Amino acid sequence: MKETNTIRKIVSLKQLVQRWRRRIPPGGSLTVYVGDEHRRFVIPTRFINLPVFASLLKKAEEAFGFQTTSGLVLPCDAIFFEKLLNVLERNERRFGALDLDDFTGMFPESLAVD
Repeated sequence: MKETNTIRKIVSLKQLVQRWRRRIPPGGSLTVYVGDEHRRFVIPTRFINLPVFASLLKKAEEAFGFQTTSGLVLPCDAIFFEKLLNVLERNERRFGALDLDDFTGMFPESLAVD
């Protein structure tokens, strides 16, 4: 009986550690939260230097200021952000110089910024 409880505790702790590890982004990446639902995305840190992210960070500053209780929150639609990431991951060299207005034009059916 005591051995069964010990095994359960070990399994529970192992599951807790696995969930905790998933929350930490891999090296060279950072976590951002997007949209009203704060959907979590892990992005390469180098993306922060791109013009589109500079625009999104400026809008985040205007919307939230620097006071935040959570991680970095970007004020745009999660579907738009997912499309943006897909384009950048496929061809960062070609699309990396585009700004927020350019991406909004590429995905007119998506709501870019809240």
